[in-house]
Amino acid sequence: MSRPVAFVTGASRGIGLACAEVLAQHGFDLFVADLADHPSAELTHRMEEAGASMLYRQADISDLDGHEALAATCADRLGPIACLVNNAGIGAPVRGDLLGLLPENFDKVMNINLRGTVFLTLAVARQMLAQPADHARSIITITSVSAEMASPERSDYCISKAALSMWVKNLAIRLAPENVGVFEVRPGIIRTDMTAGAAAKYDRLIAEGFVPASRWGEAVDIGAAVAALATGKLGFATGSVLNLDGALSVPRL
Repeated sequence: MSRPVAFVTGASRGIGLACAEVLAQHGFDLFVADLADHPSAELTHRMEEAGASMLYRQADISDLDGHEALAATCADRLGPIACLVNNAGIGAPVRGDLLGLLPENFDKVMNINLRGTVFLTLAVARQMLAQPADHARSIITITSVSAEMASPERSDYCISKAALSMWVKNLAIRLAPENVGVFEVRPGIIRTDMTAGAAAKYDRLIAEGFVPASRWGEAVDIGAAVAALATGKLGFATGSVLNLDGALSVPRL
């Protein structure tokens, strides 16, 4: 139990997988909660390559009744939780005219992206504070540039991320006296399974200068930033938003 423990949600692929891998490379052991019954072969391989211990649990973060058990299992089996990475989430179930937004789709997005994340965080935060801190402690929530940039065809997703952004601010104020760093990470256009269906569209937009950095973001870009925040070296920046979008969200004339 000499290694710090990171709890990462939605780590079987994409951004979550990259976060888990880079944290493992920085000396963390991993507790992973994901929808799949078993960890992906890629996740298992990367943890082994990094020399990290991993404990995996199948979980749906929208099931609030399971949160306390997840946090307790992580702490009991691996040790005190040093870092929580809130990555699990879904996109808009349907993209289309804002005026046709359906309540059931809105509720599904909110139950996972917002409600599930908020109450899982509370369960983990209580577990963090109940045990001595041997390592720097952090709670890092992955939102999106859509927390600020509107997309009317997927407004439910944007609203969920904007609400999470305000949640991070409130949490940062509450946990600052406890020396827990709380951060929001906002990815831009990242090459993952979630964006694969719109790859041609984003290729065109990037070629036309939509992203000033003139490239896709990669999942490892997010993982590297999360690991830097998790080390505690930026602890006094608690409450900060880190834009990882190649300057996409910078206002321009």
